Amino acid sequence: MDGALVPDPRGRLPGRGAWVHPAAGCLDRAERRSAFPRALRVPGPLSVAAVRSYLDGISAAPAADPAGGQQEGVGTVPVPSVTEDKVDPS
Repeated sequence: MDGALVPDPRGRLPGRGAWVHPAAGCLDRAERRSAFPRALRVPGPLSVAAVRSYLDGISAAPAADPAGGQQEGVGTVPVPSVTEDKVDPS
């Protein structure tokens, strides 16, 4: 899976991560501006297909808020690289 981004909503995967709002527009803009390779310090483009699929899935099933209504686009989605030779300092 080298050269691809992987969604990690719980923030548990090893490696360096990058955050993006759970909105297709934010993902499109980050991809267009080459933000992921810069944030993750990797050369070349990265595939965002898995992240796009994840975002499509969560937007199809909006979460209910405690008041009983619906919330859309709340929170962030961590997107770590698949490079496992780096250690998260936190």
